[in-house]
Amino acid sequence: MNTQQIQLVKESWGFVIVKSEEAGQLFYSRLFEVAPGVKHMFKGDIKEQSRKLMSMVTYVVAKLDKLETIVDEIKSLAKRHDKYGAKKEHYSVVGECLIYTLKTGLGDRWNSKVEEAWTEVYKVLAAAMISNQETAAVAAR
Repeated sequence: MNTQQIQLVKESWGFVIVKSEEAGQLFYSRLFEVAPGVKHMFKGDIKEQSRKLMSMVTYVVAKLDKLETIVDEIKSLAKRHDKYGAKKEHYSVVGECLIYTLKTGLGDRWNSKVEEAWTEVYKVLAAAMISNQETAAVAAR
C-alpha cells in the first residue's frame, strides 16, 4: 500500500460511512447471496453485525498509515473469525463482497484507482488474518 492508495481509501470511506447502515446491510445481503454456506456463522442480529463490521472497517481505515499499531487487534480479530469457523477460502468471497458494496455505495466516485486501493488494503489485511489463523492452528497441534 502506498500513500496515494491509503488516501484514496480514507477519502472514499468518508462517503460510505455516512450510509453505514445501508452499506452493512448491502454487504451481508451480497455475502449471503454469493456464499449462502456462511450464513450459519452469523447467529446474532445482522444489523448489529453490520454495525460491528462498519466500526471495524472505520477503525482499520483510520490506522492504515500505521498498521503496525493494530497488529494485536488484527490477531484478535483473526482468532475470533477462526472460532466462528472462517476458512482461508472465505476471505476471497468477503473481499469480493466488500468491493461490490463499496462500488455500489460510491457510485460515480468509484474508479479503477479506488478499486485498486481497496483491493490492496483488503489483500494486506486478509493475508495478516489468514497468517494469524494458520499460526494459531499450527501452535494448537
